Amino acid sequence: MELGISTFGEIKADGTAGNAHNAHRRVQELIAEAKLADQVGLDVYALGEHHRSDFVISSPEVVLAAIAAVTERIRLSSSVTVLSSTDPVRTFQNFASLDLVSNGRAEIMAGRGSFIESFPLFGFDLKDYDDLYAEHLDLLMKINQQEIVSWKGKHRAPIDNLGVYPRPLQPQIPIWLAMGGTPSSAARAGYLNLPLTLAILGGDPAQYAPLFNLYRDTARKAGHDVDKLQLAVNMHMHIADTAEQAADEFWPTYEKMMNKIGKERGWSRITRPQFEMMRAPNGPLLVGSVEEVIAKIIRTHGLFKHTRYLAQIIAGDIPHEKILRSIELFGTKVAPAIRQQLP
Repeated sequence: MELGISTFGEIKADGTAGNAHNAHRRVQELIAEAKLADQVGLDVYALGEHHRSDFVISSPEVVLAAIAAVTERIRLSSSVTVLSSTDPVRTFQNFASLDLVSNGRAEIMAGRGSFIESFPLFGFDLKDYDDLYAEHLDLLMKINQQEIVSWKGKHRAPIDNLGVYPRPLQPQIPIWLAMGGTPSSAARAGYLNLPLTLAILGGDPAQYAPLFNLYRDTARKAGHDVDKLQLAVNMHMHIADTAEQAADEFWPTYEKMMNKIGKERGWSRITRPQFEMMRAPNGPLLVGSVEEVIAKIIRTHGLFKHTRYLAQIIAGDIPHEKILRSIELFGTKVAPAIRQQLP
């Protein structure tokens, strides 16, 4: 099983038209995190796209290109590219360029996005949310499969026998579908024979098993080889030398972020006892000691038999040296144990 790090690059908003010192510092931290992840032998480093003041990554492929220059082996992926509100041609060109810079390490994780700021920003109508995603995914896959493209859709100008350049070093750029728990997304990925990533942010992970079953069943009915399907699970993670230290370091930042998002979406406030339940063996948070994290990853793999695990980092107010320590423990302690038990 592949093991990697994902992050959306949370920051404290600078609130200025220039002199964005918080944003500058966070981008430098992300580069350092990816460099460390590469050094400790992790397989994937992924950055997610947002268009809000509290996240620094709006163009994952740009920052990943900087990371490519200081890493050697680690795969470089978006942890979500909001495909509904971006142009598939430009997306492919950017990731193909990243692939050339990185010697063939680029991947795309295409999703519809859990936030909607990109739609008015780029002039899209939210009522077209699902249609845009399906149409843009169709075009992106076609561009990925062939050099010269003819294509016609509803929401974008047609392409008539035109080439899309540059082409990647890889035969094709791996395109994963990102899912937050929608059955239609699981079915779509299975029908299209695309790798699937599930973000588990709440509840017992076991409750998501039917989605992976749907993914496999749909792929089987479409005539695809189920044994070759690639599945990834994404969960929040923070590791420290003791379970108590990990919880105390992670809780203030997690509370602030989740209650801010919850206020926007009408959720009830999360409390420390709820957080502790989420850290329990059947909870969705990998926050604890090395031994606790290993056990939870093994349990999760028993549920899903996935091929990739992405540990989502939340920085917030956690000192950066503690984030680096978490990544170091993940790569030097957790990963070897997982690879020994789940080759």
